[in-house]
Parts: sequence; structure tokens; C-alpha cells
Amino acid sequence: MSPFPLSPPFSFTMAFSRKTDWALFTLLDQHRQSLREAVREPGADNHSCEISSSEILKAIENVIEETITSLSRNEAPVLFLKNRSDWANIQFEDCVGLQMTSKCTIRKIRSDCPKSATTYALFLKMLAIIYKLVQTNTYATKRDIFYTDTIHFGNQRVVDNIINDISCLLKIPRRSLHILSTSKGCIAGNLSYLEEDGTKVICTFSTTGKGVPDVNTRLLVRKLWDTCCVPIFALMDADPHGIEIMCIYKYGSMSMSFEAHHLTVPAIRWLGLLPSDFNRLNIPKNALIPLTKQDESKLASLQMRPYIAYQPGWKTELDIMATCKMKAEIQALTSFSSDYLSKVYLPNKLQFGGWI
Repeated sequence: MSPFPLSPPFSFTMAFSRKTDWALFTLLDQHRQSLREAVREPGADNHSCEISSSEILKAIENVIEETITSLSRNEAPVLFLKNRSDWANIQFEDCVGLQMTSKCTIRKIRSDCPKSATTYALFLKMLAIIYKLVQTNTYATKRDIFYTDTIHFGNQRVVDNIINDISCLLKIPRRSLHILSTSKGCIAGNLSYLEEDGTKVICTFSTTGKGVPDVNTRLLVRKLWDTCCVPIFALMDADPHGIEIMCIYKYGSMSMSFEAHHLTVPAIRWLGLLPSDFNRLNIPKNALIPLTKQDESKLASLQMRPYIAYQPGWKTELDIMATCKMKAEIQALTSFSSDYLSKVYLPNKLQFGGWI
């Protein structure tokens, strides 16, 4: 990471306001060009091929046929699902992120086992719902599906897990199953786009998932990268949970590793807030927050993630946080002034290449 001046005095703010020539940001331009060249490299693939409705219906029919075949043989039907919650089944590639291995452990959902019979039945119920949605070209949110049978589903997490298991089993992205998340992400900035029905949406350009990003927000960030190839920077709270959110955008999550090619954006760079900023900026001690036991546990987990070994700059920042045992929200910068983030911190970071 390049050194950059970010001390609290505001002489830079005045200088920057007098000369807001973004062409001066040569490091940012160089970063943009390097990203474009990487995309043009042989073998670059955005895996954007669409799956037809007939292919989805056929995939579901194949699962049902296997069930019927088992019953015709007087055998209890069994579902064989890839284990999405075991790090042993995950491999890391710097250009893709976290993805499921081709030979991963399998868990069985048996129809004749008291512990899994209900899950098996709900799995078939979900397949029937998806089949009808695709067949009629209609859509439903995960919340809508939960309320079709709250007694048997029990809670929203059960619905979410079954949908992800089906997506993984069929090797079909969830969005192609005609199941939507509820609206969560926000976007703002110099951006406009056309929806399929011709509706023009005008935004102002900055995206947030408002916490752990949902699939739609991650898809949008990936779409912006695939389409525009613009530099993408992450501005997060300097705490373990904020860092993990950034890691999900960049490298994906274990539970959705089977969709890594559609969701991850390995080109994302960490812009701030950095743990090293605590001392570099002399952030007041009363603006810092001690790590909780949960924070320390999450931080230790992050330090063990496979992608950290490929990001020495990130590892250094995590080590700094582990040593000082402090965290900070972005709002800590308001201890200097209410506009320090927009007038000093971000302009300096972008001009002097203060990203990791």
C-alpha cells in the first residue's frame, strides 16, 4: 500500500476544493487500466450464460424420477446433497474466490429417517413450488414461500437453506429458479440502466448491502464489474464484521461457494476504514471501541481464512486489530469534522492510492 498523508489539519481540504481535477489521480487511472488488461487476458470468463426454463424443468423432473424409481424398487428415496457448511469442501482461487471442490463430502437426506423425513418432504414441496413458478413464468420471494406453510417450514432459515441446497443440487443459480430476495441493497451515483420491461432506473452511484449482502446486491456489484470494468472499492467499518462483509463481496461465502463465478468480485480493493488508520490519523481514543469476545472470535476466524494468505496487506491490518484489540466505525472520522470523510479521507485515499 502506498503511503499517503491523512493528518487531521484541513489545509488539504481547501486545496482540493480549489482544484478538483480527478485526472490528477494517476494511481487510480493506473489501477483502472490494470483491471481492464486483466479482463482482456485469455481465458477470462464471466460465466454469464443463461439457463432456459425447459432446462430447469427437466432438472427438477430428473430428481422426481429418481424418487419414483426408488419407490418402484421398494427402496426409501434418498437425496444426496453437497455439504455446504464444511471448509474442507472449499477451495480458494485468487481469481475466483471461494468455490466448492469437485469432490466434496455428501450428506444424505433420507425419507425413512425420523430426523430427516420432514426435511425430505419440505425439499420436494419446494421443488414443486419452483416447478410451478418456472412453468408459469412467475416469481415469488423467499418470504412469500415461507408464508405458504409457516407451520411445517418453522422459520425463514429453513426455507433459505432448502432453496440454496436445491440451487446447488441442480447446479442452477437461485435467480433462475424464479425465487427473489426481499429488497435490501441500496445504490446511489451516476448510473442508469434499463430493466427488462423497459423501465429506466436512474441512480447515483454507490452501493451498499446494508450489512451482510444479499445475493441480489452481490449480483449487481458483479454485473457492474463485468459490464463497466470500473475500479471497485470497499468502505467498511474497521471491525471484524465489517471486514467479513467485504470478504463476502470479494471472495464469496462458504454457503454460496457453488455460485462463486456469478457472485464474487476479486478485483475489489479495501479502501477503508483501516485498523492502521487508528494511529496514522490519531483518531481520538474515545472514538475507538474495545473488541468484544465475539469480535475476537470472528477476527481469529478471519485470520484463518484461505484468502488472507494471498492478501499480506489485509493480514497486516488484521494483526494490527488483534494487537490493539480496538475497532472503529466509519463515523469515528467525524471526530475531526462532519465532512472529513468526504472532503479529506476519501479524496486522499483515491489520489495517493491508499487502498489494499
